[in-house]
Amino acid sequence: MGLHEMGRCWFGAVFIAVISFWLLVSNVVDGFPTEDLVLHLPGQPEVGFRQYAGYVDVDVKNGRSLFYYFVEAEKDPDQKPLALWLNGGPGCSSIGGGAFTELGPFFPSGDGRGLRRNSMSWNRASNLLFVESPAGVGWSYSNTTSDYTTGDAKTAKDMHTFFLKWYEKFPKFKSRELFLTGESYAGHYIPQLAEVLLDHNAQSTDFKFNIKGVAIGNPLLRLDRDVPATYEFFWSHGMISDEIGLKIMNECDFDDYTFANPHNVTDTCNDAISQANSIIGDYINSYDVILDVCYPSIVNQELRLRKMATKMSVGVDVCMTYERRFYLNLPEVQKALHANRTKLPYRWFMCSDVLNYSYTDGNINILPILKKIIQNHIPVWVFR
Repeated sequence: MGLHEMGRCWFGAVFIAVISFWLLVSNVVDGFPTEDLVLHLPGQPEVGFRQYAGYVDVDVKNGRSLFYYFVEAEKDPDQKPLALWLNGGPGCSSIGGGAFTELGPFFPSGDGRGLRRNSMSWNRASNLLFVESPAGVGWSYSNTTSDYTTGDAKTAKDMHTFFLKWYEKFPKFKSRELFLTGESYAGHYIPQLAEVLLDHNAQSTDFKFNIKGVAIGNPLLRLDRDVPATYEFFWSHGMISDEIGLKIMNECDFDDYTFANPHNVTDTCNDAISQANSIIGDYINSYDVILDVCYPSIVNQELRLRKMATKMSVGVDVCMTYERRFYLNLPEVQKALHANRTKLPYRWFMCSDVLNYSYTDGNINILPILKKIIQNHIPVWVFR
């Protein structure tokens, strides 16, 4: 065979390979946004489901955009519902929390440079959508600084806009069953979002959200009940002393306790609460009292010096949050996720330092909103 013929054969083989790859991607993407397709995360185990990540512009004029991470169900994704997960804070990331520490398909590996499978991932039963909300959390951002001063109403409105535009990217999910879920301050986010979507449905003569359920874990629902319950839990589980626990129960009038002015109680009450918070913060894993406490200075040193996989703990990885932060700040990870497109002047953190969230909104009683949701024949599950 001559050089000319060899060249033609080589070109033909390359052309066929390129077309085959294009057809494969076109078939796999199946109408979803190709620009948001995550081909492979650094250190990721091989999986059979698709992942997408990117931005949805919720206010083009102000340059306000929310970052999302979407994971298909492991099996039969076309037959499975869509579940939204939001973390709380207010101001904490659903990517770092829900997606890569709690219910997503992957956990960070011990060296912070790779991923391992989460055998209990919710994508075994549902398609999963995680959103960093509001703007100013994680990689979500605004080009208008005043947008970082926000609260519950604006957050719910932006998430409504987000959904409408996200459905333009993923039109197959417009009619799919939708479950709204989250934890902690998402006890505000999720019910208020559900209320906005229900109001949309009541006013719309066209598209309606197919809301099938609401689930909120450890939610903030009513401040004057949730705060004393927290310290009662600490006391009843031996996390604080009888002296401090009794002082809080006897000296604090939580009917007058608000986020905006928590110091309108007695000095004795304030001192006792400060002591309790100090003990819990320094010596106890508040998410699971029987687990060890991670020592971040040691872990950070390990993550920087070691490039081989290490076991940070026996059994449950109590240092996962530090490994997660290390992983999500790797440039190659952000590139794979199509994240940080504006090159934010700060590193990714689980909870935002730039957000100025209304603390008075924390005083809102969410129970009437839950009543409204139930009256619309939507089940609500509150779990601990």
